[in-house]
Amino acid sequence: MTSRSKWFAAGGALLLVALAGGAAFYSVAGDAGNSASCKAARPAATAMAPLARGEVAAVQVHAAPLPTPELAFEGPDGAAMTLSAFRGKVLLVNLWATWCPPCLKEMPSLDALQTALGGPDFAVVAINIDTRNLDKPKAWLAQREIRALTYYADPQARVFQELRAARKVEGMPVSLIVDRDGCELAILQGPADWASADAKALIGAAMKRP
Repeated sequence: MTSRSKWFAAGGALLLVALAGGAAFYSVAGDAGNSASCKAARPAATAMAPLARGEVAAVQVHAAPLPTPELAFEGPDGAAMTLSAFRGKVLLVNLWATWCPPCLKEMPSLDALQTALGGPDFAVVAINIDTRNLDKPKAWLAQREIRALTYYADPQARVFQELRAARKVEGMPVSLIVDRDGCELAILQGPADWASADAKALIGAAMKRP
């Protein structure tokens, strides 16, 4: 069994009991919403579609990209911010929590992806949604020497609830690939090896300008 298969098996074994205490791998994705304003993003999605393979085979690339919900969360200084602060960059938006083992498994690969590709054109926006023991996530990252990721948090877990309503997601982790204009190109419900060549090729296609 590959490491990726093990992640999927681990995620599938977890039940979503409550945001504070449980997580699950899930496989239902929705294309709800009006995609008309994201018509210009379709060439990038078309280029990405054949690259959703290998370590990122479970990524669902939208044939018609969607406006991304304006997710609100806290920046590293605790100040309120939204995804619009990152306009002009391609984003990998990831929701994670310390009570979610598959989330923790993929954090080092997200850190490696940020190290490899992060800059003026791309960023990993990893948003922690722990709702209690709020010092625990930062301590966990420090202990694992995960340093490239900027710390973002939503202690009320509203970002998860909003995605759950908009995209019918049912568990953790969940990741979105968002283009420079805030259009959602793809969604992954479950973990991935984001440091893999497959993942970098997929992100690279999202980053290419028309």
